Amino acid sequence: MTESQQKVDSFLDALKHPHDRGVRLLRATLLARVPGLTEHVKWNAPSFIHEGVDRITFRLRPGDLLQLIFHRGPSVRSDVDSFAFADPTGLMEWQTPDRAVVAFADSADVEAKLEAVVGIARRWVLA
Repeated sequence: MTESQQKVDSFLDALKHPHDRGVRLLRATLLARVPGLTEHVKWNAPSFIHEGVDRITFRLRPGDLLQLIFHRGPSVRSDVDSFAFADPTGLMEWQTPDRAVVAFADSADVEAKLEAVVGIARRWVLA
């Protein structure tokens, strides 16, 4: 286990989030099934990195929120106007042309959406 993974473990242990089971399932599955993905804590939540850039970040607050934010780094990129990403699942709610959210109601919802989210994440980190 890497130092970053240990820090994320410690962060989640201290968090005591109501959707802990779903968060941990998403975390473990994405790390195991999305090639090149690593993690750290950023923006007060676990965040997944691909090739040195934050690409997928948990949103766990306010309250009992459980979302994954799909983004292309910490700031808007110059190619935002030409960026396109197809989401045949319909799970992504677009916030900006290059930033989307996938929301989960509970751990059963995480399980139901898990395969689709893995597919989205695999394509997203390369977009």
